[in-house]
Amino acid sequence: MRTFYSRLLFVFAVLYAVMLAALGIVLGQLFPIVFAQRLQVEREDLYIFYIVLFVVLGLFYLVSLWVASRVLARYIKPFDDISTTALQLADGDYTVRVFEDDLTGITTLSHSLNVLARNLQEMSQQRESEQERLKTLIETMGSGLIVLGRSGTISIMNKTFGQLFGLQFKEVRSKNYQDIGLPKDLESFAYQLLMTETPTRKQLRLNTAKGFRYTECYGAPVIGEYGKWLGMVIVIHDITELKHLEKVRQDFVANVSHELKTPVTSIKGFTETLLYGAYQKEETLLEFLEIIKLESDRLQLLIDDLLDLSKMEQQEFEMRKTAVSVQTLFERALQITRQSAEAKEIHPLIEGDDSLLVKGDENRLLQIVVNLVSNAITYSSPGTAITLRSDKHQQYGILIIQDEGIGMGPDELPRIFERFYRVDKARSRNSGGTGLGLAIVKHLVEAHNGKIEVESEVGKGTTFKVYVPLVTS
Repeated sequence: MRTFYSRLLFVFAVLYAVMLAALGIVLGQLFPIVFAQRLQVEREDLYIFYIVLFVVLGLFYLVSLWVASRVLARYIKPFDDISTTALQLADGDYTVRVFEDDLTGITTLSHSLNVLARNLQEMSQQRESEQERLKTLIETMGSGLIVLGRSGTISIMNKTFGQLFGLQFKEVRSKNYQDIGLPKDLESFAYQLLMTETPTRKQLRLNTAKGFRYTECYGAPVIGEYGKWLGMVIVIHDITELKHLEKVRQDFVANVSHELKTPVTSIKGFTETLLYGAYQKEETLLEFLEIIKLESDRLQLLIDDLLDLSKMEQQEFEMRKTAVSVQTLFERALQITRQSAEAKEIHPLIEGDDSLLVKGDENRLLQIVVNLVSNAITYSSPGTAITLRSDKHQQYGILIIQDEGIGMGPDELPRIFERFYRVDKARSRNSGGTGLGLAIVKHLVEAHNGKIEVESEVGKGTTFKVYVPLVTS
């Protein structure tokens, strides 16, 4: 594109050339008439005059053209630079600048344009930074988000929403929300929002790529300047875990109420019977008092287990960790459970490395082993074997308790660490169990920064593996 400088220089060159040509013609015509006859110049000398005149005018033209180009370059070319810079700014290139020269007389204009360019560059960088932060926020938020236009076309969708429903933004962009296979309940929710144009909140159970999930959907209209309605935004919170925790809490309250009600009802019933005259028979009195004592012990055990769980769930729960011998833990656990094992003619065996040391609270680790051994005895038939074995793997020492009891099915394994869950409810309740033992074991293992695994097969027995960090030198 030709610049103002080049056009002006071209016009000057043409006009100046015409002027000099006209001057040359005039001088060439006047000289023979005015001077040639008076000076009696020969014809040959006229040719020399014409040549000299042409050369002089040509040199004068070139010198004048050079001077004009320098002057124009000095005072006119900055306008071209300003024009070019303005066009580049209009195209979005805010890094360009104009050279500021005090001699040109347009310093104020150049400075103002540079200030404008710097301000636009800062605004552009700020806008890009805000867009990047907004994009990062949208993409990393844990809730699904989708923005629909006035006609229901998709303009924004974050990764969480895509993962929830198995969608890719590039595939659904600019499509209508009804054409991408969303669950019907969610489509109805979006349709209601589009029709009413009012904020709406609703809990929905949706069939997603992760299966059925409980969600809380919130929709709100997007309002632009002057109250113009631009579309709507829908945010989906996955509250499946909250629902599960709420159900666990409700089950826990119900189970605690049931477990407490049973011994309290029994104690109350036998006490009332005694008060109504049964105390007069010594044999009946002793029998009822023995039952009341057993129920009281069971009630006390349940309360103690609940208090233990409450302490473990508190953040200030601490343990005194020292080097603990696994062999010693096994021996002490068998001493505590010896009576119940002998009653069922079970003789537990200890195998493995007798020098293995783990880091933990000795009393709490003993509580873990005693609980697991007691369960093994409870759910084992008379005369079967129970094995306590120690091993190690990487940075963990492994405490293994294996029995040949009734075992558990695959559908029961994920639930055995739930509070009050019993594989055989009748047997465990008759044995005095509270249904909290394995829940306590899991909390204690996690408090030791360890983990617990279980393998079981119905009719063949169960194996618990407790991983506790080894003592590091």
